[in-house]
Amino acid sequence: MKRKIRAFVGMGGLLIALSIADPVCAQKSGGILKMYSPDNPASMSIHEEATVFAEGPMMGVFNNLVMFDQHVPQNSLTSIVPDLATGWWWSEDGTELTLPLREGVAWHNGKAFTAKDVVCTFDLLTGISSESFRVNPRKSWYGNLERVTRNGDYEVTI
Repeated sequence: MKRKIRAFVGMGGLLIALSIADPVCAQKSGGILKMYSPDNPASMSIHEEATVFAEGPMMGVFNNLVMFDQHVPQNSLTSIVPDLATGWWWSEDGTELTLPLREGVAWHNGKAFTAKDVVCTFDLLTGISSESFRVNPRKSWYGNLERVTRNGDYEVTI
């Protein structure tokens, strides 16, 4: 009985190894990526959701100030690129991060995206706004954030 189990397990390992080496499984350039998701997003509010089932599908809907370069296979500090920000710089003492913002970006309703929107978002995330999210699963991430300020319509300092 033990020999049959070992042979069966050994054969399974061989099949797995062969299927991994099979060139049919190789990724092809171009086309459409179709992904299975075992769940539907509970909402489109990426700040109120805490699972990949909401955040993953919404990545194609919302922009970020910065993001990881999608053409670099390994995320690192050197693979961060601007998205809604056009760049960034640190203060001399390393306590303030300033981001100039992309102009000409509009919301779904046609209103311009400005520094006021960034400040509003961070005020909601940190809980200092008079309004609030239904749930704020990442509020603790911003415990060390003192403030976000506008430097005109298209620049913020965090």
